[in-house]
Amino acid sequence: MAELTTVARPYAEAVFSLANEQQRLGAWSEALAWLAAMVQNPVVTKFVTEPKHTAQEIEALVLNVLGAEQVNAEVKNLVVTLIANGRLLLLPEIAEQFELLKAEAEGVLDALAETAFPMTDEQKTELIDTLSKKYGKTVRLDVRVTPELIGGVRVLVGDDVIDASIRGKLQDMAASLKN
Repeated sequence: MAELTTVARPYAEAVFSLANEQQRLGAWSEALAWLAAMVQNPVVTKFVTEPKHTAQEIEALVLNVLGAEQVNAEVKNLVVTLIANGRLLLLPEIAEQFELLKAEAEGVLDALAETAFPMTDEQKTELIDTLSKKYGKTVRLDVRVTPELIGGVRVLVGDDVIDASIRGKLQDMAASLKN
């Protein structure tokens, strides 16, 4: 996974730089999402990976499926470059890296809250407010119910983990008893 990220990052940074310069972050975000979804389709993946198909055939397929409203010269250049370098199947990772760069530029931070039980809207709002104050950014919160936590909440923000779950506290207690 880390290797894919390492290979995809320069492409994502280049696209982000161009999109930011042109003030077209939204349009690029949409185009990359379409491209990523397309290459994840098993039929397209098979077509792209079969050696009998030429770069021109692969380009024609991708651009035709994408549609005229999504294709401009820059999108076409990206597709051609990825095909030429054998990196077309990296599009999902490129799109993901692009979205991270876009969110950072827009001052948005993605957070994942794992809870033992569903959160109320009031609890979500309170958690978003707390995280926004802590990180100084707008927070987009994704909530997942994880019954294994027993109770409480575990929040993942980038590389930070805030574990206020009962399971986490029990694990901390067990570790301190062993020492």
